[in-house]
Amino acid sequence: MASIHRQEKHGNWFAAFSIYDPETNQWKRVFRSTKTTNKKQAFEIMRSWNKAAQEAYTGKLSLDAARKIIAEGVSEIFRISHSDSMPSATIKGWCEMWLAGKKNEVEESTYISYKVVIQRFVDFLGPAASNRDIATLDSTDIARFRNQELTQLARGTVNLRLAVLRICLGEAVRQGLLSSNPGDRVDNLKSSGESKRRAFTLPEIQRILKACDTEWRGLVLFGLYTGQRLGDLARLTWRAVDLEADEIAFVAKKTGRRIVLPLMQPLSDYLASLPANDDPNAPIFPRSAAMKTTGTLSCQFREVLVEAGLAEPYQPRRGSKRSTRRDTSDISFHSFRHSATSMLKNAGVSNAMAMAIIGHESEAVSQMYTHHSTDDLRRAMAKLPDVSATTKAKRTKK
Repeated sequence: MASIHRQEKHGNWFAAFSIYDPETNQWKRVFRSTKTTNKKQAFEIMRSWNKAAQEAYTGKLSLDAARKIIAEGVSEIFRISHSDSMPSATIKGWCEMWLAGKKNEVEESTYISYKVVIQRFVDFLGPAASNRDIATLDSTDIARFRNQELTQLARGTVNLRLAVLRICLGEAVRQGLLSSNPGDRVDNLKSSGESKRRAFTLPEIQRILKACDTEWRGLVLFGLYTGQRLGDLARLTWRAVDLEADEIAFVAKKTGRRIVLPLMQPLSDYLASLPANDDPNAPIFPRSAAMKTTGTLSCQFREVLVEAGLAEPYQPRRGSKRSTRRDTSDISFHSFRHSATSMLKNAGVSNAMAMAIIGHESEAVSQMYTHHSTDDLRRAMAKLPDVSATTKAKRTKK
């Protein structure tokens, strides 16, 4: 029978209980210090140790069972010490509570990204997510989730998912549900030498334009002649356009930086070809603006690349359409940023001016560009080739 004792020369209570030794096929009596002078706390510690020993004897001491015993013991000790219940929540319960709190704090696209990660993590844990206290979550759970995601996703995407989990669990630490963040003890995946984005060549850009419908043609032209990200371009409204000054102004979502760029002739021609719209808040690209995530737009652009003969369609493998990780590609819409930069530098534009046009995340570097006026940028961008010239000529002949 398990019990607690205190020797005169020791202040702490000792727990006495039995552990079954399968090698000798016998029970072994052991004594362990509970490291506490509080009798009630010592009793709960002894009870937890004895319960674990009994579960081990019957073969039922799984990792989850051990975690549950530990969590129950610690919770009871906390109650004895503080005359109150220890804050607790299941893994699934906390994750869903955290996600609900983020719904009104972040943009819808960010919330959707968070929701995908949380659902994937809860599904990965299975029934344990609903049964286990979040206090039992440790770094091995996070590492195993990371490794499974790697079988289906690119390393960069997996690292982003780790970041979301760290944010979620970090809040659990602040709420007293976790003593430390297990996500902090899991390393990000290092680069495996995956292909890097490259610039499009001029012939490739012209092939892409031929494969585009009206809206995608505009996005491609804006991508090349502003060097901005697909998400920012998709959200552009007519308010951003100043036709009298031949400028376009907007705030980049990723950096929060206000960008003012000249409207080059291909962009002015494209805007002039669109139906007139008196609503300044109307999107320039209405179909794209209606998309909830940039990822959906990226997939659509992949289809444009396939139509242009520059990429292979994604092939589903064994089961669901997303059952395996997609092959990485060295071209995407982001390649237009590289194209604009390369063409500007090839035309003799300074590196500082090229980066001022494309935009840079570093605040220190951005400050270097503040002296460039829109006229400076216009003169630099005027050196870019008119990729729509071939199409214009063909239209004239018709």
